[in-house]
Amino acid sequence: FLVYCDLETFAIIGRYYLKIYMIKSEAKKRIDMLSAEVDRLRHAYHVDDDPQADDVVYSALMTELVALESAFPELVLISSPSQRVAGSPLEKFHKIHHKHRQWSLGDVFDLEDLKSWMKKTQRAIEKLDKSYTLRQKKEYCCEVKIDGLKVILTYEKGVLVSGATRGDGRIGEDVTHNIRTIQSIPLKLSEPVDMIVVGEVWLGESELEKINVQRREDDLPLYANTRNVAAGTIRQLDSRVAASRNLSTFMYAIEEISVGDSSIVEPRTQEDVLTVLKRCGFKINPLYKVCSNVEEIQDFYEQWIAHRGEKDYGIDGLVIKINDIALGEALGHTGKSPRGAVAYKFPAERTTTVVEDIAVQIGRTGVVTPVAHLRAVQVANTTVSRATLHNEEEIKRLDVRIGDTVVIQKAGDIIPEIVEVLTNMRSGDERKFDMLSAAREACGGEVVKEEIGNRGKDGSIKSSKKSAAYYCVNRNMSAIVRESISHFVSKKGMNIDGLGEKIVDQLMDAGLVENAGDIFGLQYEQLITLERFEAKSVQNVMSAIERSKKVSVEKFIFALGIRYVGEETGVLIAKELSQSDHISTGKQIKTPSDLFAVLSGVKSAQWEVIDGIGSRVAQSLCDWFSMEHHGKMLEKMTVGGVQLENQSTQKNVGTLDGKIFVVTGTLPTLSRDVAKELIRSAGGKVAASVSAKTDFLLAGEKAGSKLDKAKDLGVGVIDEKTFQSML
Repeated sequence: FLVYCDLETFAIIGRYYLKIYMIKSEAKKRIDMLSAEVDRLRHAYHVDDDPQADDVVYSALMTELVALESAFPELVLISSPSQRVAGSPLEKFHKIHHKHRQWSLGDVFDLEDLKSWMKKTQRAIEKLDKSYTLRQKKEYCCEVKIDGLKVILTYEKGVLVSGATRGDGRIGEDVTHNIRTIQSIPLKLSEPVDMIVVGEVWLGESELEKINVQRREDDLPLYANTRNVAAGTIRQLDSRVAASRNLSTFMYAIEEISVGDSSIVEPRTQEDVLTVLKRCGFKINPLYKVCSNVEEIQDFYEQWIAHRGEKDYGIDGLVIKINDIALGEALGHTGKSPRGAVAYKFPAERTTTVVEDIAVQIGRTGVVTPVAHLRAVQVANTTVSRATLHNEEEIKRLDVRIGDTVVIQKAGDIIPEIVEVLTNMRSGDERKFDMLSAAREACGGEVVKEEIGNRGKDGSIKSSKKSAAYYCVNRNMSAIVRESISHFVSKKGMNIDGLGEKIVDQLMDAGLVENAGDIFGLQYEQLITLERFEAKSVQNVMSAIERSKKVSVEKFIFALGIRYVGEETGVLIAKELSQSDHISTGKQIKTPSDLFAVLSGVKSAQWEVIDGIGSRVAQSLCDWFSMEHHGKMLEKMTVGGVQLENQSTQKNVGTLDGKIFVVTGTLPTLSRDVAKELIRSAGGKVAASVSAKTDFLLAGEKAGSKLDKAKDLGVGVIDEKTFQSML
């Protein structure tokens, strides 16, 4: 009966039978026995990879457990194996504030990087109290780095209470409903400890193949890689999706532990951490090694480069941690990374394929970029069919031709690029690519390589050269307009949610939009007739357009997509218009038409008087505001109800009055946009690049070339803490 009766039927019949013939105390004993055995078999199968019973036995025991709990619902515990069953879909995700900030690891990419990190770490150790340096054994725990999704699990008295994603490091999404369906995650630990643990959720290649077989039968697009599927599954509102996919985990860190009366000893090393995790019932990755020097680390690294494709899960490098936990914690953190740990990334995966064609695409500024169309190939777990060739000089450098066999890689596992042409593989049928002809055809006319001037401190041009890229002379062509509209509606532009690139294409193809001004004349009746538009989506777009109609001058100027005019230049112009009569001559600017009327008469020399605007930007502004069709476009926006606001008539005066800042790198707590706004609100100015006029460089992690230039020029370099003390 247990074997042949389905679960639902057995539960219905069984609950009445059991209520009559079994007393509560006997039921509790049986439930405890069943739970323990089912959990033991689960652990053996999903954690130890050592099945100890047939599926029919496991199913029979689980069926009996569910029936007993159905008859005695008051005996059901949150840690019961039956509670892994998926429930009803959630309406939305809730947020979880992490008790401990979740840091990102810094990266090293080769042996020299690794040696540099180790030397830097050793210098930091030597600055610590001698008690740390004396006990430090110079040991490093090296673990293979899993390409999955980070999760943070919280247990109280050994029972799982929550599971969350990393999120922004401070706040993540509550995904407990999906975490509970993963068989390798214990709902109840073998020890009654309070702990917060961190690990990786992953999906095996074999499971991805099974999922794709079904998707192929259902005529659905196939998934490209395991990481994206794992991440997407954990973020599903419906836990039935996670329950249907055989997700697995490796746990690797303990953020906090209170051992209480348990037999667990608090770990002192990373190696101890892995031992404690395993003892508590978690699945850990056995592929780790404690190393005492750089040679041992490199040997382990090279071993797994050679075998990275042999496992069912993705491996993209090593994680190297100082084995002594107290020492690692004493070293602290940089802006976003722990000093005592680093990710030693594997080289970008490479493979060979064939260049089937070379085409060009046109950006919003009219720049023409060549793109190689490749025979589709798998690289770093993704399908690659295109790679950028940057410009004509790069094509000549590589001597890449249509029909060539090439070596491609995903730089940083993100951007596909051609790194080598296998000239020995040429058959003689390969064809050279004529970049100039292709650019002219795409632009529908002439193209130019523009002059790039290098200026001295006095502003005079010391030298000039031609740009590497071609630009369309006719900037009003369709491809450029499409790109400019997409920029206009983007988040940093007018922030019109729902108008992505594909929708913009659809609107232009339907003849509803010729330029950005037409967006504000769109009607519900026009949109509802388009493919894939339903009443709700149309209403959402119309609402987003309406919300965007009140916009600050600086944001509006940036959204126009004027060449060389970035966010900072938009702010400079807006301030000039609100605080000076130099350009506006006292005229009120309330609409896009007002803006055009004022700025169309401004000469290049007038623009250059504004601190922060050079000759190149000045000429670009003159060119843009001299074009009649731009004036007509802004008139459409005015008729459509766009209003320009937030023009302060008073100059901000504060602790940073008159000081010029450049912001670069990743700051510990502030985004760069927030930092810039704080500078402006305190009366300071923000520049895009470092110059002799710069007063301070606010530098975060990975500051790059701007930091080097600031040091060369003697510009003051400050961190976030110093910056906040200045406000």
